[in-house]
Parts: sequence; structure tokens; C-alpha cells
Amino acid sequence: MSERTKTREHVVIGPEGTPLTLADLPKPDTVRWVIRRKAEVVAAVRGGLLTLDSALERYGLSAEEFMSWQRSIESHGISGLRTTRIQQYR
Repeated sequence: MSERTKTREHVVIGPEGTPLTLADLPKPDTVRWVIRRKAEVVAAVRGGLLTLDSALERYGLSAEEFMSWQRSIESHGISGLRTTRIQQYR
């Protein structure tokens, strides 16, 4: 393995189409979960940047909450994460 490969940080494509690394993720003490932050965490788990368990622990989320974010994205895209629109998507 080359030195360059050893130091390369794992990167996934974020919800806005830009590279996303661990450093780009929301801070572990995040309290206000806006759409972008939720989508970044889901993208990080889907892309293997974080495991589901590490994301739940890091952000103090329940599995049900994370899975609801993921289902909303799958069903309605990122806009499905908007809490004021939940009733429209049900």
C-alpha cells in the first residue's frame, strides 16, 4: 500500500453532491437538526463513513429516528426531512 493511500481520508458524496468526510459531519453535540445535517448523517452511514451504531451513539439518536430520516429521504427526497411538511408526506 502506498503512503498516499494510507493517509487518504474516507470520503463519501454528501446530499448536495459535494465530498463529505468525518470532519464535515455535524458536531456530536448538535441539538438543532436542520434538513442538511440529517441528510449528511444518512449519507455518511449509507456511504460507510460511519456505522449505524456509531452514528446513533455519536449523535444520541434512536434507531427509529435515524430510520425515519432514511425512509423520508428514500420516499420524498431531502425535502421529506422538513418537519413542517411531515403531514403532507403521510
